Amino acid sequence: MTDGSYYSPNGGLPPQTQILTDRAMFTDAYAVIPKGTYSDIVTSFLPHWTGMRMWVIARPLSGFAETFSHYIVELAPQGGSQRPETDETAQAVLFVTQGGIDITIDGVAHSMTEGGYAYIPPASQWTVTNTSDAVATFHWIRKSYEPVDGVDQPTAFVTNERDIAPTPMPDTNGAWATTRFVDMADMRHDMHVTIVTFQPGGVIPFAETHVMEHGLYVLQGKAVYRLNQDWVEVEAGDYMWLRAFCPQACYAGGPGPFRYLLYKDVNRHMKLR
Repeated sequence: MTDGSYYSPNGGLPPQTQILTDRAMFTDAYAVIPKGTYSDIVTSFLPHWTGMRMWVIARPLSGFAETFSHYIVELAPQGGSQRPETDETAQAVLFVTQGGIDITIDGVAHSMTEGGYAYIPPASQWTVTNTSDAVATFHWIRKSYEPVDGVDQPTAFVTNERDIAPTPMPDTNGAWATTRFVDMADMRHDMHVTIVTFQPGGVIPFAETHVMEHGLYVLQGKAVYRLNQDWVEVEAGDYMWLRAFCPQACYAGGPGPFRYLLYKDVNRHMKLR
């Protein structure tokens, strides 16, 4: 499980004395966006919102990862939106890493604290507000839903990762586990957003190479991650963005757990045109 520790960016600007050498990189197979790049000058804003700013850490990009966008939203006290989404095809997952937010989905109200997770179907009427007196931070992952004839659309739900037991990977003695918020065999869902946890010394013992695109935001800890042909050190706050078929593996470095929020596209035919 978790001790409730999630890294959230704070913005700001580095001092003029800081050297430029950094871990940020963008290749034809993957990108690494380290936590030091979340500065004030790269924030974005959206219509119909108050008291918010966000860091866009992934967006559909032709020839790279094409299925999703991923934002980190910082919401000031009393900030929010009565019309957060303007694309009726977009479904969403929200995950709270700092403070708390109140959301309403199709008239049903929910309060979300740190570790809170919400799935919002496409064409939902939803709102979000920070009713506290402290800044709230949450991840907002969006994907255009792919309907299938004879398969129902998913329904909304709100939960907290603390209420879901992680599923250990086979033959790992719990060193590698995944917190799953939906049933993997539920064909209504065309994306999975999970939390992956490695105990110190835990590994992905082979180079995963698959069609699913990935966004991996490191919530806690550090590791050495294999991305294509490179081994890259990553820590809490870093983001890894992988196109399809980018080989990946990792060694968790300790001394505490290494945990990340993971997106992947699933359960649909490959588009041929």
